[in-house]
This record gives sequence, C-alpha cells and structure tokens, in this order.
Amino acid sequence: MAKAETAAGEAAKSTMEHFVIDSRASRFTVRATATGILSAMGHNPTIGVREFTGNVDFDPHQALAEHFTIAINARSLAVTDDISSKDRKEMERVMNQDLLESERFPEILYEASSIFVTRLGDSLYSVAMKGSLTLHGVTLSEPIPARVVWMESMVRASGEFTVSQSRYQMKPVSVAGGALKLKDELKCQFEIVARRQE
Repeated sequence: MAKAETAAGEAAKSTMEHFVIDSRASRFTVRATATGILSAMGHNPTIGVREFTGNVDFDPHQALAEHFTIAINARSLAVTDDISSKDRKEMERVMNQDLLESERFPEILYEASSIFVTRLGDSLYSVAMKGSLTLHGVTLSEPIPARVVWMESMVRASGEFTVSQSRYQMKPVSVAGGALKLKDELKCQFEIVARRQE
C-alpha cells in the first residue's frame, strides 16, 4: 500500500509544470485609506509594485500546485495617483524611509507552505494559499486566496488580501504636517501572469 501511494505521489509530481512570473504583464497594487483633513478630498493613496519576481509549480490536470514564491523589491513601490510631483515625492519618501524602511529591509517575500486548489471549470480554479509573509523584517502567517485561469502556456491569478501595518511593526506615518494619515489596514490587489518554462 505504501509503495502504491509513493508511486502515485511520484506520478503526480512528474506532471507538475514550472511557471515563472512575468512582471511586465502582471499588476500588483496596494491601496491605503486616509484619515485626517485631506482624507475628505479623496487622498487615498494607490501604490504600484514595479519590481517583483516569483514562480509556482502547477498541474492543471490534477488541480495541484506547490512551491509558490514572490519576492518584491521594497524600493520599487511608487505612488500612482494623479497628484503633483511634489506630493508624490514626499509620499514616496515617507513610505520608503519611515514606513517600509526599505534600506534596512529591501525585500518583501511571500512563500506558500501549502496550496489548496479547487477546480471550478475546465480551466478555472479557486486557490487558497497558506504561507508566510516577510515584511519590514517581520515574518507572519498570511492566507491568500486567488482565482486562477489556465491558458496552456501560462496561468493568470487574481485576488486581494489585507495587511495590517501594526502587525509588522510599522509605525503609523503622516504627511503634510499630519493633515494626511494612513489607516492601519492596507488592501493588496493582484493580477499575476506566470508563463510556463520548458
């Protein structure tokens, strides 16, 4: 019985395909909710993640996945809102120096320890990842859900999750002399494209 189970496991692993994230075709944003005087003017910053890499092993036929990782260059985060150049530079300075401390903690890393895949259709899947997020030098467990579409040579995953800044020992920051502050919770949204590697 044990040999049969081992053989089945090896057979399952042998059908895994390796996919690498294409950051140019992907989108990853972080949305913060503002408080303070300027919040009434709609100053809820949207931050774009410009540099990230990652990969996953995926078997679309057996609805299996493993070894998902994504590494983000913390210094590549940029404010994408239509605001003045001066305000953008100030917000990015505060974000990098005071919030993320990106010189001390240059990488944000997520590694999934387990991935549960449910087939919803011929090429559509629901995915629930359990893994660890390393942010601001702190590593904590973070579950991330996603919907995945398989298109032969690539997969497209989309979803959202929230991150609490205080859990990662990030100090609350403000700009414009305290007229604009950010709430503790950040909403992260992603649409990730990963291409199969031969």
